[in-house]
Amino acid sequence: MTSSTNTAGPAGTASVAGSLRGLVPAGQHRPLGWYLASVAGYAVSEGVAFGVLFPLLTALFDGDTTTAAWWLLPLTAAAVAGWFAHYYLGSRALRLSSVWRRDLYNRLGGKLVTLPLGWFDGTRGGEVPQLVIGDVARVSSTVFLAQALISVVATPTTIAVFLLGFDWRIGLAALIAVPLVLVALSVSRRLTERSEAAENAATTEAGSRLVEFAGAQPTLRATGQTAAGRAALDDALADQHRASRRKIVRSLPGEYIGEIGLQLALTALFLVGLALTTQDGLEPGRMIALVVLGISLLRPLDALVGLGGILQSCAASARRIAELLAVEPLPEPADGKQIGHAGIELTDVHFSYPDGPEVLTGLNLTVPAGRTTALVGASGGGKTTVTKLIARFHDVGSGSVRVGGVDVRDVTGRELFGHIALVFQDVYLLDTTIEENIRFGNPGATEEQVRDAARRAQVDSIVARLPNGWASHVGEGGRLLSGGERQRVAIARALCKDAPIVLLDEATASLDTENEAAVHDAIAELATDRTVLVIAHRLDTIIRADQIAVLDGGRIVECGTHPELVAQDGRYAAFWRERERARGWRLTTGARTGTAGDRG
Repeated sequence: MTSSTNTAGPAGTASVAGSLRGLVPAGQHRPLGWYLASVAGYAVSEGVAFGVLFPLLTALFDGDTTTAAWWLLPLTAAAVAGWFAHYYLGSRALRLSSVWRRDLYNRLGGKLVTLPLGWFDGTRGGEVPQLVIGDVARVSSTVFLAQALISVVATPTTIAVFLLGFDWRIGLAALIAVPLVLVALSVSRRLTERSEAAENAATTEAGSRLVEFAGAQPTLRATGQTAAGRAALDDALADQHRASRRKIVRSLPGEYIGEIGLQLALTALFLVGLALTTQDGLEPGRMIALVVLGISLLRPLDALVGLGGILQSCAASARRIAELLAVEPLPEPADGKQIGHAGIELTDVHFSYPDGPEVLTGLNLTVPAGRTTALVGASGGGKTTVTKLIARFHDVGSGSVRVGGVDVRDVTGRELFGHIALVFQDVYLLDTTIEENIRFGNPGATEEQVRDAARRAQVDSIVARLPNGWASHVGEGGRLLSGGERQRVAIARALCKDAPIVLLDEATASLDTENEAAVHDAIAELATDRTVLVIAHRLDTIIRADQIAVLDGGRIVECGTHPELVAQDGRYAAFWRERERARGWRLTTGARTGTAGDRG
């Protein structure tokens, strides 16, 4: 939420209205217009009811109860009509807000399924839940906010007209007080928000340090560094304490400035009335009635200042939603070409991420159909980028990516993903059963096909240990399974899909021995009779590949079988010797030092 000024001035309100107008559901502009007009009418009638108070109070102060009783009738009628109007507007606002919320959900849902998959890389994908939940709720609630905003503007304006008509001098004094009160209230709110923001940041930091300290207990105790580990937590708690004290000290002036400004304005209004009574012959009863009317004009200003900040927050939410809806999907042909075979070709591919350096610099690679190609290279060198370009998460900057002899830009997404199965390093499983997660790769698969895919990926051993067997849920993202078990389920999903091309990130570095062996066997099963491009980490996978491509400096620098590349004594040979050397190290017990690293 950003609010440089917490006032809902005309320029600011117009800007906010512009941000929100483009998100109004189609067909709802006229109903929304009628609703806003009705709200304005209700607010004006409320001001008229306050205006009726003047002759009623004047008659009471003059002792004319009969006249006061007559004025009480329209006031009562206005109150009853206002109650029913308020109920109608509330229910109408609820319907409009619900329609708006559903429409935004539908539009965002439709947009998310058309966004380039590369859009979800990085932090933007993590912002979607807050956008869908928080921002949609905030934008749809502006229907209620509009009602409150119109009321705090139209009602005092109507009262001001009556006040000027009854006595222009007191009316003018009340109008002069309005901007002064608004400034005082704005300063008050700004001071309070600054102190609260600082205290909230310190509290958040202290909470993070507390969670970190609790989670690091095994490491801290094992290393005997508990006291050192607590230092950061103690500093954060001390900062929080200081921020809380500053909040109390600094927020007190902020809390009272606005109230003092409002009280001073009311006092000044009463003094003006008193001066007119003593020096200009204004009747005391008439003066008191006018001052009461002036108080009714000034009192809603506090709410107006508060609504300004909320309105800015709604505008920020509207901008974020509009930015997402404005993201252009990757262009897709209406009637795309058909993929002819399972071969892959990347020709002179150049690619860079937005605002980043070029990752691929003229890459050329051919992945033969029905064969396994291992892609090796330094971490961060662009191996995953290659697989994502084949799956068209992004479009290349220049060059071409062909699948089955057809440029991926010339086929539909349905056609492309019908031929490709993805098993990436960060496996995400749905919060449902293992069986449904496997079937997700092929919704029309029979139970026998699902079980066969599970057996070939060695998922059946996972199912056997779960309390509910195939009906066991895996938790959000698959958190109830280990990393290796999630990979085996993902491989079973790919087997069930039975796509001719598999893009695989074989991330086994952090797996235990049992899971590593199971994943390796599952990968071997997946590679049977398919075109596989695997980002290889295991030496066994690299050796068994039909072709090995070495990625360095954004391009393929060597390509061939393992014996061929070792014989060339180039980049791959150096890479292989380094891997062999790393694999040869083991820990042994030393006679004097207790442990020593020796090469076996």
